[in-house]
Amino acid sequence: MKKIAFFDFDGTITTHDTLLEFIRFCKGSTGLYAGFLCKSPWIVAHKAKIISNQSAKEQVLRFFFRGDTLASFDERCEAFSRKALPRLIRPGALQEIARLKSEGATVVVVSASPENWIRQWAAAQGVELIASKLEVVDGRLTGRIAGRNCNGEEKVRRILERHAVKDYSEVYAYGDTGGDRPMLQLATQAFYRPFRK
Repeated sequence: MKKIAFFDFDGTITTHDTLLEFIRFCKGSTGLYAGFLCKSPWIVAHKAKIISNQSAKEQVLRFFFRGDTLASFDERCEAFSRKALPRLIRPGALQEIARLKSEGATVVVVSASPENWIRQWAAAQGVELIASKLEVVDGRLTGRIAGRNCNGEEKVRRILERHAVKDYSEVYAYGDTGGDRPMLQLATQAFYRPFRK
């Protein structure tokens, strides 16, 4: 029996949104709050469904990281992955990943967050990663997402690009928001907010 499992990252595997935690790690709490105050009109517009999740996220990324070199950004991502990410991981999620792997399942993390600060953790866990990618021009971040934000139906599109889900007898999916529901609908066994105890 072939098994495959898809895990959302932020809020499912982690206790907090890692974009916010990464900004706090890089800029401090004061910098985080000041930036979100400046960008509050776009955040409110997103909550009111006037602009897309991608547009709101790009406003935040541009404010904090536009013009940074990819090399320096990736250095900070690796430091965040080593120093801050472990305390954000839900033990129940780690246990479930380990259980699935012990049963021979393919485990895939599917995240709207940029791949830059997740890939080191994913590699250490021996799991595949599908995530948003940041646009880079001449070695510097533009503050935009390359292509589409990996959320909602885009999660499903990216999954199906890589995996013939119909070839698996058991398909597991784990998520915690409306942006995960299309992915959950792929599964033979879907779990919504399973590790919040």
